[in-house]
Amino acid sequence: MTTFHCTAILFDLDGVLVDSTRSVERQWCIWAQEQGIDGDKVMAVAHGVRTIEVIRTVAPHLDAEAEVRKLESREAQDRDGVVVMPGAVELVRSIPEGRWCVVTSGTRRLASVRLRLAGIPVPKVLVAAEDVADGKPQREPYLKGAELLGVNPAECLVIEDAPAGIQSAHAGGIKAIGLTSTYAASALGEADVVVRTLEQIEVRRDSARRLAVSVH
Repeated sequence: MTTFHCTAILFDLDGVLVDSTRSVERQWCIWAQEQGIDGDKVMAVAHGVRTIEVIRTVAPHLDAEAEVRKLESREAQDRDGVVVMPGAVELVRSIPEGRWCVVTSGTRRLASVRLRLAGIPVPKVLVAAEDVADGKPQREPYLKGAELLGVNPAECLVIEDAPAGIQSAHAGGIKAIGLTSTYAASALGEADVVVRTLEQIEVRRDSARRLAVSVH
């Protein structure tokens, strides 16, 4: 068992709290086909990073902002197969209010739709794609989450399913738990510890301000 001591927990959304993989891949594949782009090439870079950065990488000739609006609108309407991750609701409920947030590469609109669909309360702090200039794997997203929570980044813990998110956390000086919902454990080697399910994570109060997060 590994135990982390922290003040706040920062969650990625897709692949961590909400299983939206089928919706995400379905919409990216439709978009790629429309643009005449190899879908495998798109999916190789799509997980864990902002839509705008994926489009700029695979289709720099397109109006990235316009394509983001199109894709995010489609994803918000595509709810087929979007479900809560096992253990997510229970884990979030075990954390004191104001001591957790969501840091996502998706838009605020899309994140809010998916959280409500999964039955998870939308936290007071939600850092979305439009809230940062540089998305994951850069450090800005998770540092922004820590700042809005009023917590020193070194006192935070991140839970992520993608290498880009783990890199983002570490770039900000934050430890990260990797979840093998999207990538194999071998791809999450930079994480401080890797789990198969959120049900392996237990949170309890260590003191008035501190949390003890045990990974079984």
